[in-house]
Amino acid sequence: MKIVKPHRVTRSYTQTLVAPADQVFPLLCPVREAEWVNGWRPRLVVSSSGLVEPDCLFVTASGPQDAIWVVTVHDPARHRLEIVKVIPGIVVGKIVITLADAGDGSTADISYSFTSLGPDGDRVVKEFTQAHFDEFMAVWENELNHFLTTGERLPAG
Repeated sequence: MKIVKPHRVTRSYTQTLVAPADQVFPLLCPVREAEWVNGWRPRLVVSSSGLVEPDCLFVTASGPQDAIWVVTVHDPARHRLEIVKVIPGIVVGKIVITLADAGDGSTADISYSFTSLGPDGDRVVKEFTQAHFDEFMAVWENELNHFLTTGERLPAG
C-alpha cells in the first residue's frame, strides 16, 4: 500500500441572496440549475424523483474526462447539500452548501475542497486559487439573484 501526503485545497465563499432559503434550496439541483446557470448542461442525471435527492448522481463534461457528481447529503429542513465530485485520475472534490435566512433573503455558505489524484490533479489544485473561486462564486451569485428576481436566466455574455 502506498500512502502519500495529499495535495489538497479548500476554498470558501458566502453569497448574499435575495430570496429566503426555502425558495433558494430547491434550485440547488442538477436539473433546476439549468434554469438559471449559463452553460450548465449535465449529460446524465440518475434520480428516482427526477430532481436532486440523496444518492442522486450526475455527469458533466470536464475537459478530457467526465466529472461524476454524487449527492451525499440533501437536507431541505436544514438547507444543507453535500456533493462529492470525482474526475477519475485527476481530483476528488467535496462541495458543501448551507443556506440560512438573513432578513428578506438568505446567505449561502459554500466550500469546495479538491484533493489531487496525480500530476494533472496537482495542477488543478494549484490553479484553484481563492481569487479564481471568488470570481466563480460571484458569477454564480449574480446568476442566481437575477433568476430569483426575474424568473429568467441572465443573458450569457
